[in-house]
Amino acid sequence: MFSLVTGASRGIGIEYARTLARDYGSDLLIVSSHETDVQGVAADIADEFGVNVIPLAMDLAVPDAAERLFAYTQEKGLEVDVLVNNAGMFFFNPLIDTDMARIERMITLHVLTVTKLCRLFGEVMCQRGSGFILNMSSLSTWMACPGIQVYNASKAYLYNFSKALWYEFKPKGVHVLVVTPGMVDTTLYGLKPELRELGIKLGINTPTPRLARKALRRMFRRRKACMPGFVNHLFKPFLTHIPDWVIFFIMKKIAKYQK
Repeated sequence: MFSLVTGASRGIGIEYARTLARDYGSDLLIVSSHETDVQGVAADIADEFGVNVIPLAMDLAVPDAAERLFAYTQEKGLEVDVLVNNAGMFFFNPLIDTDMARIERMITLHVLTVTKLCRLFGEVMCQRGSGFILNMSSLSTWMACPGIQVYNASKAYLYNFSKALWYEFKPKGVHVLVVTPGMVDTTLYGLKPELRELGIKLGINTPTPRLARKALRRMFRRRKACMPGFVNHLFKPFLTHIPDWVIFFIMKKIAKYQK
């Protein structure tokens, strides 16, 4: 088995790569814009689990990134069995205070690049009659969240896009999973360490190894969605019914805990 994991130099991406290598014996192509980090992660995983790991430094937040990544795999003769679209970015800011370039990069990374990668690798998988695709959405899909308006709108796109692909690709032997985690214990959100620790104790903040294991198990069981964390399942039925002013109040309080 050969897997491609994007955003694999940090956080959840590392755990997806490690879990695929450890639990499934998969060789890997891991992609990140952080060249030194992705090379180090590749060496560590190869040494620890005895699989082949190819590190690739590439910025996926540019319009032609998907085409260049797909071309790389074709040139190297890499047949991708598993595509994990994990690369993401996060910022907490009012829209009018956010630089236009930053907005464009997030939309490109979360929406355009993922859509193109699913199109390019999905076609090959469908022709072959086998393959797995995992896309990262968010629990914020079901909320309108001031301060992270671009982030949660892009994740809502990924949720609906991925579920539609599940139906389109399933008859062709290709299975698509969308993951909708709540808070995850990474540095992505810029939360202070003490708040991250409290979140884990309360069961709100999901450790990355647990998330990766659960998501990959559900993917290989050919499910179409995964929401790690028992607490998140309790929250979901209420999210669409919470008054907007409550959400706005909570987001305002969270903003105070940003680094």
